[in-house]
Amino acid sequence: MDAAPDETSAAEQAGTVERYARFARDEAPGRSALYEDWAAGVAGDALIAGILARIPATRRQPPLVFAVTRMLGAPERPFPDWAAWVREHADDVVAAASIRRLQTNEPQRCAALLPAFAGIDGPIALLEVGASAGLCLYPDRYSYRYRGPDGTLGPDGAGALDPHDGVSPVVLDCAVEGVPPLSLPRVVWRAGIDLQPLNAADPDDRRFLTSLVWPGEAGRADRIRAALDIVAAEPPLLVEGDATDPAALRSLAGRAPRDATLVVTTPGVLPHIDRPGRERLLAAIDALDAVWITIDPPGLHDWRLKNAWGPLDPATWDGFVLARDGEPLAAVDPLGGFVRRRASDAGSVDAAS
Repeated sequence: MDAAPDETSAAEQAGTVERYARFARDEAPGRSALYEDWAAGVAGDALIAGILARIPATRRQPPLVFAVTRMLGAPERPFPDWAAWVREHADDVVAAASIRRLQTNEPQRCAALLPAFAGIDGPIALLEVGASAGLCLYPDRYSYRYRGPDGTLGPDGAGALDPHDGVSPVVLDCAVEGVPPLSLPRVVWRAGIDLQPLNAADPDDRRFLTSLVWPGEAGRADRIRAALDIVAAEPPLLVEGDATDPAALRSLAGRAPRDATLVVTTPGVLPHIDRPGRERLLAAIDALDAVWITIDPPGLHDWRLKNAWGPLDPATWDGFVLARDGEPLAAVDPLGGFVRRRASDAGSVDAAS
């Protein structure tokens, strides 16, 4: 059904127009021509902007709204066709977007995390903060192809890693520089905490996760589906809760087996938590007998806690930061496309192995 633009305040609608115009200008180009077209269309269509302005501001991000419409059946065609569908299904779009969150559960990220597992005494009890459906809790179930600057797997194929039972349905290809040979961790317990955990076996959650893949990103949806199958076959322990509540994290960590090394990961989640929440979370991690592995923007850690980094100049850092217990190990692509150890860094993957 159609929704009148006056159902939302002028300020909300203006904010929506600006948000989608910025996305069309700064974020979508070069990644998804369809999303660029849709976002620019929203910015120029008062009726569609008014419909989307009915969604809470925290759930109104263009990638989330576009994913929800695709999940609900919107045609992946130019803006006029998409807008006609949105007008017809306005209430459904608002309702579905209002209860969903952006949850980039990309198994490829394990390729960036794996070097930080080097040197950790096993077996490992793995606990992820912001786990979504838990796809990053299975680093030992995926295959890896680490390629050097020349594109090869190194001497005698040393950059090829597979689980003990053979090549995984999920094969992660990653460019590396200055990283020694790696091995798969031995994970004996997997758990995650999330504000809204997803079920890898649930058809709606599976469709939502694959809909979060931007049109034009070849291979990602198939990789996510294959990872979802692995997770669904042996589900992790997923808890709905707020990890910035120390009691919630402590309770979940307390369920880990005592004879395993507890490893807590926060891959890409910290930028989405406000500073007080981050400080509570990291204080809670610090209080655990655990190894902490994270992937973060280089400018995030301008405060000091535990073995904190101090400021890293984003202008000279060629990627996000992979770190273990506060020590930088390498520059990485946040979604696992590359790992580059920097010789000038205080920490290194070599030191971890």
